[in-house]
Amino acid sequence: MSNNRETDWQELTRLTQGEPLIVERVRLADKGIAIEGRFELPQLARLSSEDQVFVTAFVRCHGSIKEMERIFGVSYPTIKSRLNRIAQSLEFVETEVGPSQADIRNDIRNTIMDRLKAGEISAADAIRELEGLP
Repeated sequence: MSNNRETDWQELTRLTQGEPLIVERVRLADKGIAIEGRFELPQLARLSSEDQVFVTAFVRCHGSIKEMERIFGVSYPTIKSRLNRIAQSLEFVETEVGPSQADIRNDIRNTIMDRLKAGEISAADAIRELEGLP
């Protein structure tokens, strides 16, 4: 393979013909350190090279379908169709964990109690609201 990473990746994609690929050795280029094991490629790296170019263009134009139409010279439905096809092949990865149900319940409970202390609601209203918590 050549020294051009993009050409290398396209050649590797062509050779594997879309078959699943497992990397068994990783070498840190500047450190001379190699790690062996079974490493799956990230989802985006498993896309065809054409789909990787498409996703890269989509990100670079900040998700503007109008700009994608201009770049690729195709219609809105064609862009949407390709995005939908690519999206279906990707598994959603949760990156942030939101507050738990218990945390939300505690926040609501504290707010109700603060309103009761401030005289904004009656004790009966506070009890009714607390009983209605999920």
